[in-house]
Amino acid sequence: MELGLLLLMLLTLTGNISAALEQYRAVDWLSRYGYLPPPDPRTSKLQTKEGIEKAIRVMQRFGGVQETGVLDNETLKLMSTPRCSLPDIVGNEDMLRRKRRRRKRYALSGLKWHKTDLTWSVHSYPTPSLSPGLSSSLVDQILTRAFKAWSDEAPLSFRHLPSDIRGAATGGDIRVTFSRLLHDDGYPFDGQGGTLAHAFFPGRDEVAGDTHFDDDEIWSYGGQSGSTDLFTVAVHEFGHALGLSHSSSDPSIMRPYYQGPVGDISKFQLAADDRNAIQQLYGVKNGRPPGGDDPDLPRLPSPPPPRPTQPSDPSHTERCQGGFDAVANIRGEVFFFKGAQFWRTKRDGSLSSLNPAQIKNFWIGLPSGTNKIDAVYERKSDSSIIFFIGSQYWVFKDREAMSGYPRPLSEWGMRTKSGGLVDRVEAAFIWAHNGKTYLFSGGEFWRFDESRNGEHVTRQLEPGYPRDNSLWGGVPTNMDDIISWGEGDAYFFKDNLYWVLKNGGLNQDVVTPKSIAVDWLRCPAPPATSTPKDCICDLKGSSSFLRSSWLLLIFVILISK
Repeated sequence: MELGLLLLMLLTLTGNISAALEQYRAVDWLSRYGYLPPPDPRTSKLQTKEGIEKAIRVMQRFGGVQETGVLDNETLKLMSTPRCSLPDIVGNEDMLRRKRRRRKRYALSGLKWHKTDLTWSVHSYPTPSLSPGLSSSLVDQILTRAFKAWSDEAPLSFRHLPSDIRGAATGGDIRVTFSRLLHDDGYPFDGQGGTLAHAFFPGRDEVAGDTHFDDDEIWSYGGQSGSTDLFTVAVHEFGHALGLSHSSSDPSIMRPYYQGPVGDISKFQLAADDRNAIQQLYGVKNGRPPGGDDPDLPRLPSPPPPRPTQPSDPSHTERCQGGFDAVANIRGEVFFFKGAQFWRTKRDGSLSSLNPAQIKNFWIGLPSGTNKIDAVYERKSDSSIIFFIGSQYWVFKDREAMSGYPRPLSEWGMRTKSGGLVDRVEAAFIWAHNGKTYLFSGGEFWRFDESRNGEHVTRQLEPGYPRDNSLWGGVPTNMDDIISWGEGDAYFFKDNLYWVLKNGGLNQDVVTPKSIAVDWLRCPAPPATSTPKDCICDLKGSSSFLRSSWLLLIFVILISK
C-alpha cells in the first residue's frame, strides 16, 4: 500500500512515469543511507516534494557534487557507485542542521572504545576462487597495515589474535569476516558491486567492532582492474569500528564511496580530516611520525602487475558471443548460464560484473564438475529455484539445494506425443500471462499448475499437452531458454539473439530479433550497427523496455490497493 501511494504521489508530482520511478528509486536510496526518514506505515505518512528535494541537496553537498536538488546525471552516477553500507547521516533533522553549520566535516558516532589496547581476529577469509592471489597470510598483513593507519595518528595499539590449532579464530575486540548475502546481522550484502562492507561502532553489544566484507566482491591487493582494493576498504571500515561516521570531506578515507587503491600502502597516511577525527576521540599520539614502513612488520610482496585490459580478457569473448545454456529471471535479475559460469544483469540494466561467476561457488548443492545447466526458473508459489540438468532436477531455497535432491525428471510425468518419457528440459519459464509453468523439450512443450498447499507445493500436469512449439509464432521453435520480463512480455533466447512477444501473446506477425550481447551484457555493437532504441542498458530509465516493466509494477500496485 505505501509503495503504491508513494509511486502515485511521485507520478502526480512529475507527470512522467519514467521520472516517477527514478524518483522512487532515489527515495529508497536516500532512506537507506539516512538522508530521509522512512515512510511511517502506521500513518501512511509519505515524503513531500520539498522533503525529497531537500534530502537530494544534502546528499549532493555531502557527496561533493553540484547542489541542484534534482536527480541529474552526476547525482545518479554517485548513487550507483559501490560504497559502504552504513548510513551517511545518523540522527534527526536538528542534527543534520548542526552538521551542516560546523566547519569540520568528519563525523563521530558518539561511541568509542574505553581502552587503547585492542585485539582483532579474522573468522573467515575471501573465497580463493573469487579473490585469487589473496592468501590468508597476505590478508592478515593488509589488515595489519590498515589498523596501523589509525595507530599512527592516535595512541592506539592493535594486537592480532592468531587462529588456534584447528584454524578457528579466538575472539577479539574487532572480529573480521568475509560473508555473503544474509549473514545473521540484519544487514545483508547484495552480491558483487553495490555495498562492499560494513562495520559496527564500539559499544557493549555483542557485534560491537565487528567488520564484515562482502565475499561476493573480487578483493585484491593493489586494486587491479575489475577488483576492489582490500586495504582501502579495510581502513574505512576500521574507522567505523573505532567510532567514526562518514565524512563529506575530500580527501578522506571515511567518504562513503569506494575511491580505488591508495598506491604504496606501506607509505599511506590519513588525510587531515581523518586524523582530526580519530584524535578527537582518542587523543594525539606522541613518538614515531606517521607513515613509512614499520621495521617490526613483515615486508609486503610487490603488488601483482596490472591485469590485461578488458578487451583481451577471454570472458569478454565468452560473454559476447552468445550461445547460453540457460537464461533465468531470478529475484528480479536475469542470469545467463554458460558452461560452468554465469553473468547477472540487475534490475536497472547494469551488469553485476564483466567477469563471470562460477556456478559451483554460488549455487551450493549441484554436483561437483557441473559444466552445463539445461534450464532454470524461479517457482512463483514459493520462490524456490528449480534447476534442470539432464534427467534430474534440483529445488533450491535461495542459494542452497534442499535436502532430498536431485530427483528424477520422470516425476514430472512428461511424455512426448510418441509416448516416450522426456529425459531433458531445454527451456523453462513462468508465463506472466497466466502464472503457469511451461517446460520445453524436443520441439514440444508442457504446462503445469504449481500451487502452494500449506508448506508444500503441488504440481499438476494439465491435460492436452504436449503441444508444438510452433504455437509461439515468430520465434525459434528450438530456443535456448525463455523468461517473463517487463509488462508480462515473453523473451525467447537463441544463440546471440532474443525475440520479444509483447504481453506474452501468441502468433505475433512480426517479431524482430535483437542482440543479447549489446542489450543485456554490455558488449560493443558490431560495426555499422546502432544499439536498439529499447536497449536494456539505458540506465536512465527512458527506454521502452524499462518503462513498460515499471508500468506493469505501478498498475499491479494500484489495482491491489
